[in-house]
Amino acid sequence: MLAAGFAPRYTERPLDDDALSAARDAVQRVLRAHEPYPALAFDRRWNIVLTNRAVEPFLADVDPDLLRPPVNLVRLGLDPRGFAPLVVNLADVRAVFRSRITRQLAKAPDAELAALYEELLAPGAENASSLSVASDVVMPMVLRLHGQQVRMFSTITTFGTPMDITLDEVAIESYYPADTESAAYFDRRF
Repeated sequence: MLAAGFAPRYTERPLDDDALSAARDAVQRVLRAHEPYPALAFDRRWNIVLTNRAVEPFLADVDPDLLRPPVNLVRLGLDPRGFAPLVVNLADVRAVFRSRITRQLAKAPDAELAALYEELLAPGAENASSLSVASDVVMPMVLRLHGQQVRMFSTITTFGTPMDITLDEVAIESYYPADTESAAYFDRRF
């Protein structure tokens, strides 16, 4: 658009830009308020931009290569060097990511996101899931943590009317315990 002589409709700056300090502080406040449960903010390519303290224990056993910026949530969750060995229902989680990213690519094609899809989400027999499309709304993720199965579900929050491309592309994923045993797990750890 710039090459054609059109001015950008919205500005685009990194989230750590001074001009976005109020927005960054608001995102950090939301993440902190969600503790003791994990929450994180990510961009349109699923690269993590901020996390709360409850995410830190989940990163302890992750291969350091996966933690080099930009840290990608999809790769972190599905790569065998990340969380994949902990995820009891990995095929279901993969199916949800596949559905979400397929919709995202249909709406706004992106070469980097398409490459991530091909790397980790291209359908195959080993990825078979019993989930229906309706499960994409509330799908429990079951993790095996410290000898206990921890069941969680998540919500994704986006900004309503951002005036900056960066904020338009940031989402917050908040994880909640799906049962009382899982809630107790987080209460003990925090």
